[in-house]
Parts: sequence; C-alpha cells; structure tokens
Amino acid sequence: MAVMFVHRKAGAPDLYRRGMRPATASLDVLLTDVEADLVTRDGDCVVWSETKFPVAELACALADWLRQPDGERGDFAFQSMSYWEVGAVRIEASAGGWCVGSVFLPDTWAAPVGWDSLVATIRQFVSAVRQDVADIGIDPALIPAL
Repeated sequence: MAVMFVHRKAGAPDLYRRGMRPATASLDVLLTDVEADLVTRDGDCVVWSETKFPVAELACALADWLRQPDGERGDFAFQSMSYWEVGAVRIEASAGGWCVGSVFLPDTWAAPVGWDSLVATIRQFVSAVRQDVADIGIDPALIPAL
C-alpha cells in the first residue's frame, strides 16, 4: 500500500472572521489559517487524522523538506505554529523505507514506502493544497512549487 495525505474542506474562515483578507494578512497568518480536515492513510487504514489542520503550513514545510539536499535531509517532524508538540506529522527513515506517523499516536505508523513513492505522495499533496490556496484567493506562491 502507499501512504497518502488526504484533505477535505479547505478554507480560511478564521482569516475572514478576524476581519483580515489574503492581501493584508501576514505570511504566518496565511500559513496557519488555511485549514482542512487531514487524514494520513495507509491504503484503507487511517494512520492519523485531525480536523481544521493547518494544511498550507504542512505543505510548505514538506516542500521545504524535499528541497533539502539528500545528504542533509534527515527525518521530518512537522513544527507547526499551531501546535506545541513537534511532530503532528512525522516521516522517518527505516530499514524498509520511509514511515509516516504522528507524535499523537506514537505507536501507529504507515507501512514503509520507497523514497519515490513518498515523494510522489508529497508532491500530490503540495499541488492539491496550492490549488486550494488559489481557490481561496491567496497567491499559491505562498507554498513553494515542487
């Protein structure tokens, strides 16, 4: 099976509720205010899920992680401005490939996948979130293109 990041109901209701607009909000506000229901899946199995998750911030962090040189990349632990805990989304190398999990369910991991499969999953997620950002009226350049 392949790991997937599935998100639904993307929006930025807090941005508008606070009287801000995409053109006037800071980068940090835009990254944290674009939220969606996020599910990390391993095939049909849910590894972890969260409602109103900062998907733009995650997409940006994953894009930055992928752009690091191979020898410097290391494991990924999402450090969000919205969570005290580091690692709401984690990606760790193992003997069998790359595993995806969350600090909130430390004993639950997706089955290991190869690097190419992981990259394809991340690219798909980043692309989908960039489209959501554009649909909301925010410049998709907020999230680096892959």
